[in-house]
Amino acid sequence: MRKYFGTDGVRGRVGEFPMTPSFAMKLGWAAGQVLGAEGVKEVLIGKDTRASGYMLESALEAGFSAAGVNVALVGPLPTPGVAYLTSTFRADAGVVISASHNPFYDNGIKIFAQGGNKLTDLQEQEIERWLQVALDGDMTCVESDKLGKARRIDDAAGRYTEYCKANLPGHLSLNGLKIVVDSANGAAYKVAPAVYRELGAELISIHDKPNGLNINAECGATSMQSLRAAVLEHQADLGIALDGDADRLMMVDHTGTVVDGDELLYLLAKDAKEAGYTGGVVGTQMSNLGLEHALSAMNVPFKRAKVGDRYVMEQLKATGWRLGGEGSGHLLSLDHASTGDAVIASLRVLTCLLQQQTNLFEAKQGMHKLPQTLINVRFKTGGAVSPLETEKVKQVVAEVENRLGDNGRVLLRKSGTEPLIRVMVEATNAQTAEAAATDIAGVIRESVG
Repeated sequence: MRKYFGTDGVRGRVGEFPMTPSFAMKLGWAAGQVLGAEGVKEVLIGKDTRASGYMLESALEAGFSAAGVNVALVGPLPTPGVAYLTSTFRADAGVVISASHNPFYDNGIKIFAQGGNKLTDLQEQEIERWLQVALDGDMTCVESDKLGKARRIDDAAGRYTEYCKANLPGHLSLNGLKIVVDSANGAAYKVAPAVYRELGAELISIHDKPNGLNINAECGATSMQSLRAAVLEHQADLGIALDGDADRLMMVDHTGTVVDGDELLYLLAKDAKEAGYTGGVVGTQMSNLGLEHALSAMNVPFKRAKVGDRYVMEQLKATGWRLGGEGSGHLLSLDHASTGDAVIASLRVLTCLLQQQTNLFEAKQGMHKLPQTLINVRFKTGGAVSPLETEKVKQVVAEVENRLGDNGRVLLRKSGTEPLIRVMVEATNAQTAEAAATDIAGVIRESVG
């Protein structure tokens, strides 16, 4: 079992363990011990726009240097950009300092292998073993002539911008399209506007002035209101929203309606199917049943993974399929990027629209999302029986599933970060979904006292 690594690296509130400079330095040293033994000589480090990124960057640099591993610093850059440049610069591993869509006072550290692949569970467990050595006060330092050196890469953003632009086919252009892009005051605040503008779009850029404290603050892929308003105000063709580290994509059509990750995944799958793709699509337990129905109508196989792009990637590798994602906007198109990349995913969607000579509103009509109700029920930890295992809860779930049949779905799952049971119900209409979720949540509350 991993103690510090979650599904997306180590994350926490800055200044509180484990997100402290001391911990970051020891994590860098521990990673250097493990990866160095595997032949890693240089690690590329990128970050988002949080003020705390400077502090954690310096701490990680010190830790890797003490372990004898060189460091290349690229500054603020999207997570997928760091993954790409790790390969381009022939670095042996990459590190991203980011808490993704979290508020500015959180931060995180993600480590991945060359090519953007996340570390294996065994590698993370071995890093944690060395990390405990450092936390216990036994951190060492290589001889002075073997210390890792640091260098700064000044043209990283430009290289990544060109890489993104190459994902729009050469015979296409964004000329004639008016696009609003919301960079969430995050890592893509320079790259994203440059990509769309240089491909010919008439661009309105919002939330592109990070100050270290405003990342994800009422903007970006987790807060769509300002983008919706801007699309309507400017009478734009569509809007593009990224999150703080630009691995999540949400969009807005010309009517101001949000188009989420499930709908975007449907568009990508439809386009791929028409182009001859014979594989399937991986979603998660939270993927809307409407996506599953739409894919079934196209004879595209569909599998559900646990929530988290890490698990979507695992299923893609197991099946050999190339498309997957989450309703939250993590989209994986492995023919075009090795990891979730919001800018590249948006260009794939734009390619579909341009080639089909349609707009986002019309293109999404082939998928009909089912109304979804989500209720969180708090419970006390340490009970002898899980709230999900009581007979009353099992009985009410069975009754609801029987009522819904093939026209709905029930999902109960424990939160990975809080003592919460998440009750999700989908049905053909919102009233049915809400009533069913309320019934189940009520029985769970009774069972936990």
